Amino acid sequence: MINRNLSIEIKKGLEIFPVVGILGTRQAGKTTLAHEIMKDFPDAVHLDLELPSDNLKADNGEYFLQSVADRLVVIDEIQRRPELFPLLRAVIDQNRRPGRFILLGSSSPRLIKQSSESLAGRICNYELTPLNIYEMQKNEDEGMKHFVRGGYPESYLAKDDETSLMWRTAFIQTLLERDLQEFGIGMPVSLVRRFWTILAQAQGSLWNSASFATALGISAPTVKKYADILHDAFLVRILSPYYANLGKRLVKSPKLYIRDSGVLLALLQTGTFEQLMGNPLLGHIWEGYVIEQILSTLPAGCSGYFYRTSGGAEIDLVITKAEKPVIGIEIKFSSAPSVSKGFYQGMNDLDCRTGIIIYPGKDTVQIKENVYIVPLAKTEDLIKGYL
Repeated sequence: MINRNLSIEIKKGLEIFPVVGILGTRQAGKTTLAHEIMKDFPDAVHLDLELPSDNLKADNGEYFLQSVADRLVVIDEIQRRPELFPLLRAVIDQNRRPGRFILLGSSSPRLIKQSSESLAGRICNYELTPLNIYEMQKNEDEGMKHFVRGGYPESYLAKDDETSLMWRTAFIQTLLERDLQEFGIGMPVSLVRRFWTILAQAQGSLWNSASFATALGISAPTVKKYADILHDAFLVRILSPYYANLGKRLVKSPKLYIRDSGVLLALLQTGTFEQLMGNPLLGHIWEGYVIEQILSTLPAGCSGYFYRTSGGAEIDLVITKAEKPVIGIEIKFSSAPSVSKGFYQGMNDLDCRTGIIIYPGKDTVQIKENVYIVPLAKTEDLIKGYL
């Protein structure tokens, strides 16, 4: 069992809200985490709506929920029974005590919409991402293994790279054939795979609906719709540019990244560290990987953007607190990273007080006042210390 950092926040949520939602992609570890939390509630009940026997209990939902009104109830795959949301609201309103339900949902835009509408004011939702680097052993070998295999537990913990790649390939097929169709992507599986592969090949590039539409033979609005579905399903991250009234010509198109590096590399048919080192997209793959590790652990009230001007100022990742830029991050896959003039220009434009250059090395080096070169595994505490 790998301890998940989110478990502390979820336990706090259970002390305040009647319902806690844990959302995320299939196989991210939601059920495992819920069972770990249930150890603090010896009489907790677990319903898995993929099991026929548990679905029968849900068929008589009002009677069943009343019979366990004094216990924590965990409902797994809640998106399969959307009609339960109004019932949950009615049952909760009869007794608003905190910690009554944990709802687990494989990532679904529809689920988020239903829970926000039906359980507004009663629920606190958390996103459980695949394992991030800060939950791993903080040494170089584990870091590179995590970079290649990604954070899905079955992939990361596989006995070797070949087994890990086989798991990820099967996982992608399940997403294509089942989950994404349920989320309304509405394209043939072969076309969705092409779309996802094109996104992988364009990792970290500025979004251009027209070019993707041309490559796929569909309209630009349709491409945008499908990208939004992948984003809402926690599979793709749309990183927005930072806007400010700076009197400068700013790049305003977002960047797109496939969030899990292991899934990305499976789409690129790259299965080992040696193959990755020879991939021409290595710099973009590392950039997306680092961005995902950092954004998945930011505290509440903080957000991430990129910054680029037509004059050459550029910051790979801008961390804001209350929408004010605080930290500028440059991401380099190099043992001796150099910092461009454009990075310092961006820092000056945004009045960022701290600069961090993240690289795959071992040592932390201060190169200017409040500007550091730092290994990825050591950035979490440094970033939080400046927020």
